[in-house]
Amino acid sequence: MVMFNKIVWTLPVVFLYILAFNNNGLVEASHKVFLHYQSLPAVSVQKLHRTGYHFQPKKHWINDPNGPFYFNGYYHLFYQYNPKGAVWGNIVWAHSVSKDLINWIPLEPAIFPSKPFDKYGCWSGSATVLPGNKPVILYTGIIDKNNTQVQNYAVPANLSDPYLREWIKPDNNPLIVAEKGVNKTAFRDPTTAWLGADKQWRILLGGRNKDTGMSFLYKSKDFMKWNKAEKPLHSVAGTGNWECPDFFPVAEKGNKNGLDASTNNKNGKHVHKVSLDATRYEYYTLGSYNAEKDEYVPDKTSPDNWKGLRLDYGNFYASKSFFDPSKNRRIYWGWANESDAAEDDVRKGWAGIQLIPRRIWLDSNGKQLLQWPVEELETLRGKKIHLSDVAMKKGDKIEVKGITAAQADIEVTFSFPNLDKAEPFDPSWANLDAQDVCAKKGSFVHGGLGPFGLATLASQNLEEYTPVFFRVFKAADKYKVLMCSDARKSSLKNEKGWYKPSFAGFVDADLADKKLSLRSLIDNSVVESFGAGGKTCMSSRVYPTLAIYKNAHLYVFNNGTETVTIKTLDAWSMRRPKQMN
Repeated sequence: MVMFNKIVWTLPVVFLYILAFNNNGLVEASHKVFLHYQSLPAVSVQKLHRTGYHFQPKKHWINDPNGPFYFNGYYHLFYQYNPKGAVWGNIVWAHSVSKDLINWIPLEPAIFPSKPFDKYGCWSGSATVLPGNKPVILYTGIIDKNNTQVQNYAVPANLSDPYLREWIKPDNNPLIVAEKGVNKTAFRDPTTAWLGADKQWRILLGGRNKDTGMSFLYKSKDFMKWNKAEKPLHSVAGTGNWECPDFFPVAEKGNKNGLDASTNNKNGKHVHKVSLDATRYEYYTLGSYNAEKDEYVPDKTSPDNWKGLRLDYGNFYASKSFFDPSKNRRIYWGWANESDAAEDDVRKGWAGIQLIPRRIWLDSNGKQLLQWPVEELETLRGKKIHLSDVAMKKGDKIEVKGITAAQADIEVTFSFPNLDKAEPFDPSWANLDAQDVCAKKGSFVHGGLGPFGLATLASQNLEEYTPVFFRVFKAADKYKVLMCSDARKSSLKNEKGWYKPSFAGFVDADLADKKLSLRSLIDNSVVESFGAGGKTCMSSRVYPTLAIYKNAHLYVFNNGTETVTIKTLDAWSMRRPKQMN
């Protein structure tokens, strides 16, 4: 069992979190408060490193996407926003709407501190569309300077307004307060509600009991009076505080259709996702949900700990999913914070982006989720370059010319003749995280079958680049595929407080056809990648000094002794949306 005070010192400064001892002597993570910065409005906004087609407001700080949902022809995105500065603080629920998840219309904030039940903050939550086509928001309110958390609701003032601009917070709030014995400062982020066969609504709240992470279960017959279940839906000792839980059904393996949260899912599985305060990563399990007993049991193939499945192995946190009835799909949305220092964010006048929304479904192997950028993103594709059947020997580097390398969408499939040259997997690495293996075996360390992949946001002579690549290892009687997005050489700057990690994950890929595919979305300061059709995903935030705008290059490389062929490569310049915050 690992206590917080044994691991927190490995957390990078960039995450903007501080540590404080509570009354039980345990360490809690909480938002770092830059009092001298949090109400310092941007005098000017620097365009350098701002994204072109990812969602971000014109200025200031953003974090968690809140309660996205589809209603009467519009997608609604709410997100945590500081209207007064580029660091965390003064949080409101900002609001934007879209017809296509790409072009966004900014609106005035939907929820902001104004009542005793949210006087000190309006934190994350979710939206549920009740019978009769009536949306309702559940969110966490902060009621005092001790960070006491309660759960509130808000409803639209005018359902005939297509944008749902104004939201009302009724005076019968809060709906839920922490019972005796529940940690009131780790009690937040209500999920989308689902309706059980007993006609009772259910939600989850994230929290902990000492070092045991918990998804507290609450039930209600009328959506107004909520009762805590005798036991949490799920809990795991030694994982610390759980934030932003999510719980929803997925269809049978290989079926891309999404399911509403209230679907009686006898043939498929359920997903339980949490954001871990201690690691700043997100983990999920697949399992079985007994709706009559309110019991969730993860599959034996879903590790239920810090070595479990992740939605993204990089800079991705506080995600929310929602069911899109217009296209019968489930969509996940995650936040990527900056990887520079708070002082840099203040200078540039902004911090944080929302990553590209992803469609998710259950892999045909039944063991994990697959993720892929929503199809609407392809409407931004411009000039296209195509390559095929290009063999690359050890040390080869091929530039992809003719597109805007700083803002691009690339899909490539690599093939190789055999697996004979796969490197042995060192048994001493067995207990290492993939990220540690990548740090040992980077893109510049020559191997057997790999490393091969893309050098993104690269300067002409590779003084700067962010490689996204594969290496194949032979371990006992199986092969292990390592995927990395390595930011260590992403910038010549090495500023205090900057975070330049070697993100990595293992890919559960079938190598029978001797192929591996990769898709990367490049957007000035973000590289968002999907390996093997979305089996392993990772997102990096980087800040090149040379590889910017027209001086950015894109290369395909092979640093392994085995010849690797670019079977097909399609790359597009990406346009800006017509409307963006």
